[in-house]
Amino acid sequence: MQSLVAQVQAQLQSLPIAVGLVLPNGQHIDSAGAQLRLRFKHWTSLARMAAGHIGLMAEDYVEGRVELDGSVRELMTMAASLLPGNPAQSHMPWWNNVLRRARSLAAHTLVRDAAQVQFHYDVSDDFYALWLDPRRVYSCAYYRDSAMDLAEAQEAKLDHICRKLMLRAGERFLDIGAGWGGLLLWAAEHYDIDATGITLSKNQHAHVNRVIEAKGLQGRVRMQLCDYRDMDEAKGFDKIASVGMFEHVGSAQMTAYCAKQARLLAPGGLALNHGITAGGVHNAQLGSGMGDFIEKYIFPGGELVHVGALLGHMADGGLEMLDTENLRPHYAQTLWAWSDALEAQLDAARTSLLASAGAEKAERILRAYRLYLAGSAMCFEQGWIALHQVLAARSEAPTAQGPQTHYPFNRAYMYP
Repeated sequence: MQSLVAQVQAQLQSLPIAVGLVLPNGQHIDSAGAQLRLRFKHWTSLARMAAGHIGLMAEDYVEGRVELDGSVRELMTMAASLLPGNPAQSHMPWWNNVLRRARSLAAHTLVRDAAQVQFHYDVSDDFYALWLDPRRVYSCAYYRDSAMDLAEAQEAKLDHICRKLMLRAGERFLDIGAGWGGLLLWAAEHYDIDATGITLSKNQHAHVNRVIEAKGLQGRVRMQLCDYRDMDEAKGFDKIASVGMFEHVGSAQMTAYCAKQARLLAPGGLALNHGITAGGVHNAQLGSGMGDFIEKYIFPGGELVHVGALLGHMADGGLEMLDTENLRPHYAQTLWAWSDALEAQLDAARTSLLASAGAEKAERILRAYRLYLAGSAMCFEQGWIALHQVLAARSEAPTAQGPQTHYPFNRAYMYP
């Protein structure tokens, strides 16, 4: 045990911030000026820290085996320093890829996808409302101006997507995975389109339909509780957006997902996919146990692919890539804004979770989200994961008149 303690003491000396520890036997290891302190109830948790098993340490915190006093920002600085290497860089043998595909196919049935989405998004509307912007936009904001606050940056993101899609009055628009309706309603109110949103979250479905009724938008805006695979392809949509959705699709289903979008598009239509992508080309998830933690506590069934793989799936599915933009720094800033908002209202968050999840689960959910938001911000800052917007058109057979998609020669059309 003394060798473990000595190893941890040496680690603390190499950290960029001062950290204090309380060991299971009550011993204090103090660093001068430490504002971050961890209390360990079990020696196993200390061993995990020494080995850089960040995901298992996070699990110990959620389960109450480690206590935290201090800022989650400082905790993330410490965590990044403890990692043994780049968690986005890993090369798997070929049989791991075979197993990964088999697991992906099994994890993304109609029934499982609905259950996995509801596990995350139906936690508590009141809980999410505490730290999201007033529109409850739960995806990367767009800080077009560095002085923007979160609400302004989210509205900028919604409009950025609408401008990229060149939305025009009267067009039929589909939002796949429409969340709490931010993009759906923004597009309807600012671009005068006929809008359809779909979700698998019962809470989100009920919330958006209440807002549609309150705004008097019935007739040209609708929110459906529906899986994308069940969407009717008979009437094509002029424009499609999918924001924060393809992370839930699964790598084994990605080509089929893109093909479904292509079949749902009318000739000359555009589709925009906005989602988290892997920072590494070969890794199925982040290393050091961080991917396993996200799978267990936050996004069961979530899978990331590298943007290069995503573009391949889109091409195989019949979508021609027109424009790709990486918003990775924007998501780091968004996540820190969410994290700061949650940290400022921990008591209110705890109360809302108690009402929806009960005493046994509430504290675990709150601890998991504290780590998830701050940890994700750190991962985007480090470049271990990214966020891409990919604009595409339905691939068309060559004609004498040329392609049916008339995409501008440059990006000036977005902000004339």
